[in-house]
Amino acid sequence: MPMTAMSVGLALIGLLIAGLLAWIGLTLSRRKAVGIATSQQEASRLETAQLEAAQLEAAQLEAAQLTAGAKSAAELVRRQAEEDAAVLRTRAEAAEQRAEEIRRAAEDRASEVRRDAEQRASDVRREAEAEAQSIRDDLREQRLEMERRDHRLTEREERLDEQHRGIEERHAELTAQLAELEQRKQEIKDLEDERRRILEGVANLTTEQAKAELVAAIEDEAKRHAHTIVRDIERQALDEGETKARKIITGAVQRLASEQTSESVVSVVHLPSDDMKGRIIGREGRNIRSFEQTTGVNLIIDDTPEAVLLSCFDPVRRETARLTLDSLVLDGRIHPSRIEEIYERSKGEVAELCQRAAEDAMADVGITDLHPELVRTMGLLRYRTSYGQNVLKHLIESAHIAGMMAAELGLDPKLCKRGAFLHDIGKALTHESEGSHAIVGADLARKYGENDDVVHCIEAHHNEVEVRTVEAVLTQAADAVSGGRPGARRESLEAYVQRLERLEEIAMHHEGVEKVFAMQAGREIRVMVLPDAVDDIAAQVMARDIAKQVEEELTYPGQIRVTVVRESRATEVAK
Repeated sequence: MPMTAMSVGLALIGLLIAGLLAWIGLTLSRRKAVGIATSQQEASRLETAQLEAAQLEAAQLEAAQLTAGAKSAAELVRRQAEEDAAVLRTRAEAAEQRAEEIRRAAEDRASEVRRDAEQRASDVRREAEAEAQSIRDDLREQRLEMERRDHRLTEREERLDEQHRGIEERHAELTAQLAELEQRKQEIKDLEDERRRILEGVANLTTEQAKAELVAAIEDEAKRHAHTIVRDIERQALDEGETKARKIITGAVQRLASEQTSESVVSVVHLPSDDMKGRIIGREGRNIRSFEQTTGVNLIIDDTPEAVLLSCFDPVRRETARLTLDSLVLDGRIHPSRIEEIYERSKGEVAELCQRAAEDAMADVGITDLHPELVRTMGLLRYRTSYGQNVLKHLIESAHIAGMMAAELGLDPKLCKRGAFLHDIGKALTHESEGSHAIVGADLARKYGENDDVVHCIEAHHNEVEVRTVEAVLTQAADAVSGGRPGARRESLEAYVQRLERLEEIAMHHEGVEKVFAMQAGREIRVMVLPDAVDDIAAQVMARDIAKQVEEELTYPGQIRVTVVRESRATEVAK
């Protein structure tokens, strides 16, 4: 193929040279004809002929150069073709050598594969022979085992025959012994009847009466034993449960930082001077009468310098009156129409404060999807108190405590927080609706689409409805912890003294009580009993009865511990 390309190149070069020579000859003949035709013209054309002759010589020179270039190009193409042919010959020799190497490698591989196949066949044959030998050995062992088993079966049959004969002999002996036992049993029965008749004659009791007394004694002993076991089980359960509950509640309380209560039924309004008291009273007391009639709050003006008192059981009305009086004092214009105007404006301010307080409380607890009517009702609790404790702050504390205890127990903190946060919402409507605040709050929450579990937490937090869920129990616990913590609530001195007296009275009415002490501000009763009249089990029963009676008859914050103390003292006089 390369030789053909070189031949074509040489032919093209030859054609090019021939074309150039033909063109040169044609040009020369044409110029010669033109020179002959114009030889008769004037001498001026001679110069033109000479110029054309010079051009002809240049063309000849150019043709010579082209011819030389064509020859050099042809020589270059020939050398290149020869070099390409040498390279192709070298590659062909290398390809033949490579093919020879591949053939030799294939022959080597084939021989190796053949040797491997022969070796594998030999191995398979040896393995088959070994397996066949193993099978023959197994068959021989199985045959021997069958022979040994037949021999053992034969021996076992012989032993069974001997045992059967022994069993028949033993059966005969047992039959004789049973007959003898039946005879002895009848003799024992006769002796028992005779002994019973003798005992009945000696004790003057029939058999049924003796059985009844025996059963009664055993029943009393069993009851005492059962009560002892129950007491131990209860003590163990109380210890374990109390430890775990104390750990959970203590952790929740320690994590809760809350202020002490400082609510009261009286608000103090400071005045810039004592002259303002006269302006508040007005001519013939018309201003103070108009203020009290409009606000429903008692305005107390005494000798306290630069201050007056507002007294009312309703904290919302008292706060509205305080804002009204502050605005009147700041404005300086105090008369009945102005009092009514400022009072209406103050009511709107109090409503806004309540709304803001409810929203702040919700943000603090982490609740955002409360119904607007529930938010408005919750805001009214900002100015309501229970035993001196602000109800809205109490709800926030209860929600945090319930959430922390729920997290410790693996429950849903959001659900427990919501139930504890809403459990006292009925206190804002108690004066408007009939029923306890728990039932009223549950109806209100149910009306505005709260979850059934949240409604149950509200209605069951004072046991007015039987507790059915763990969340309701946590709501009760959070309510008790928030209300029972030190400084959370306070009660009047009269109610406090009456409760202590009733606690001691309840304990003293039990038989065997010697002395009763109400301790720790009424949170513990220590009962001293007579050791001769009350034993340890009776003391446990008495403590339970006193605690149950206190739960049924008294209302109190937190818990009351009942401790029954039984002491035995031995006294002798040395003479």
